[in-house]
Amino acid sequence: MNRIDVKMIAINAMIAGIYAVLTMAIAPLSYGAIQMRISEVMVFLAFYNKKYIPGLVLGCLIANTISPLGMMDMCFGTLSTLIVCLAMYKLKNLFVAGIVGGVITGLIIGVELYVALDLPFMINAFYVFAGEVIILVIGAIVFKLIEKNETLMKKYVLE
Repeated sequence: MNRIDVKMIAINAMIAGIYAVLTMAIAPLSYGAIQMRISEVMVFLAFYNKKYIPGLVLGCLIANTISPLGMMDMCFGTLSTLIVCLAMYKLKNLFVAGIVGGVITGLIIGVELYVALDLPFMINAFYVFAGEVIILVIGAIVFKLIEKNETLMKKYVLE
């Protein structure tokens, strides 16, 4: 029988909470055709450890409860975050993972905006992609700096 890892549940709860709060705190920029979610930097945690994926996905789901697109964003946005996190975990280069994350998010949210608001798919997919890539490149740089601190990586990131 698998032992329930209370520490990992607590860590994922904190990740979910931080992701949701960071997204909701800048709500006008977090939702819609042009998105700049600072919280997306956190998806790089999945690059280092797949055990953080539940917290990231839950945080996205919680954040999307206040989205103007409601249930649609809860479904599409959360699915996008799940796929991005799984891709991040599989990829071996931080910057490639950031670009791939931007492409995935751009495509999925581009479809969502097309279906929900009848906005042009290609333009909105590009806008979402561009916003995501800006944040993810910043995130990749931040995590490259964090990688230089071996103690921090072992204690908090790699767990």
